[in-house]
Formats: sequence, C-alpha cells, structure tokens
Amino acid sequence: MKKDQIFEFFRRLAELNPSPETELEFGNTYQLLVAVVLSAQATDVGVNKATRALFREVKTPRQMLDLGEEGLKTHIKTIGLFNSKAKNVIALSEILVRDYGGEVPADRDALVELPGVGRKTANVVMNCAFGAETFAVDTHIFRVGNRTGLAKGKTPLAVEKQLEKKVPAPFRVGAHHWLILHGRYICKARTPECWRCPVVDLCGYKPKIMEKGTGKAKSGTKA
Repeated sequence: MKKDQIFEFFRRLAELNPSPETELEFGNTYQLLVAVVLSAQATDVGVNKATRALFREVKTPRQMLDLGEEGLKTHIKTIGLFNSKAKNVIALSEILVRDYGGEVPADRDALVELPGVGRKTANVVMNCAFGAETFAVDTHIFRVGNRTGLAKGKTPLAVEKQLEKKVPAPFRVGAHHWLILHGRYICKARTPECWRCPVVDLCGYKPKIMEKGTGKAKSGTKA
C-alpha cells in the first residue's frame, strides 16, 4: 500500500469514527491496566461482564490487595485462565503500591516489567491512558495489517514496527483503535465483509468477498 493510499485509508476510518476508543470498560488507569491484563485470550465483552461488579468495589491497587486473590477469582472466574490472571493482578498491584505509590507508571519499559503485562498490554495502556503513539498489535491488527497490505509482517512485533513507520502523523494515536474495530466488525477472520468495507478499493486482499452471505468473491474483483 502506497503512502497516499495509507493516508486515505486512515482518513476514511477517522471520518466514520472521529473519536475511537477501546471497548473495554474502566474508570481510571489502574482499572484499564487490570482490564487489559484480563483480556488476554478473552473477549472485551466477557471481560466487561466480569469487571463491572469488580470495579465498583476496586478502584486502586491497595483495594485490590484488600480484596485478595481468592476474592478476585470470584469476580473473574468466567474469564479464561482466571487463576493465573488473578495471581498476576495481585502481584502487579503489590508492585504498584510498593514502587509507584499506587500509580500506574507512564512508561512502557516499566509496564512490561509488571507480572502479566506484555508489550501489547503496555502499548494499550500507554495509548489509552497517556495518549502515546503506540500500536498494540492483537490478532485483529495482525490480520488487517497483513491482509490489506498496510503493514505486513510474520510476527506482531514486525507488524508493529511497520505501523510505526507508515502511519501518518494525524492518525497515529487513534490508529490501533480503528484497525482493531475494522478487524473485529468488517475485516473478519473467516469471511471479510468486503461488500461494506469503506476502504475496499485501497486494500490489497484478493479475491474480495463482494456479495453478502455467499462467502464467494465477485468475479473480476481486483485490489
């Protein structure tokens, strides 16, 4: 995808959704961090169902420690890998209280040192909480980047590096939200809904699925 096509790609997505946000529900930066940790190999919908009652009770790392690991498990037992996630959330909460005065550090290198926090999680927190120009490459962004030709790479990190290089300045903060939402609702894994895609003419994927419900490419369709 060429430079002018990339600009137009994001311009259209931005026009349709000027203020993109994560679909995870949270009230402060600490709750965001917890929600993102819990979202690994889980859906945002599932995490939100589990955290609504939890976040009414817990708003700080100290309150999480007061709740305790077993108490946390009762709230998140519907989420996959909840045992290990509960252990990580308690451990990272201890570190935040001990080393950061109960605050979440606005530093990616510091975040990735926390239990259960990988690069993707740190990138989400840096972007959503602190407005950093980071690109959290999940399965949706990995697929969209490779399928469209926007940012090709064999690993999430490779795709992230391509996005860092290619995304134009006006769109850098919102880019990962637009790409996630595009992958979640239009450029789906099994059958991309090309017939309603706002950037279909810019996309390098072929053949394109241009007829709803058929799962088949329209003959003669080109990128």
